[in-house]
Amino acid sequence: MLQPNDLPLVCLPTELSDEAAANLVEFLHELTQALERHYFAQLRRHYNNATDIPRPDPPDLDLGPASSDPPF
Repeated sequence: MLQPNDLPLVCLPTELSDEAAANLVEFLHELTQALERHYFAQLRRHYNNATDIPRPDPPDLDLGPASSDPPF
């Protein structure tokens, strides 16, 4: 038997056509982009001030000495 906490937070339609699924995902991408543009300054402040968010190490761009061998 389902309990209240077992219910999904978001109920997604289960029987969409391929085109409808693509349209839904495109809409969600556009919505996310609009939210990010609207709240950009706040998001930037939040992430710049957050100390508990792990930040990736910068990439190691040292590729070593250039090879004299031709690529092929």
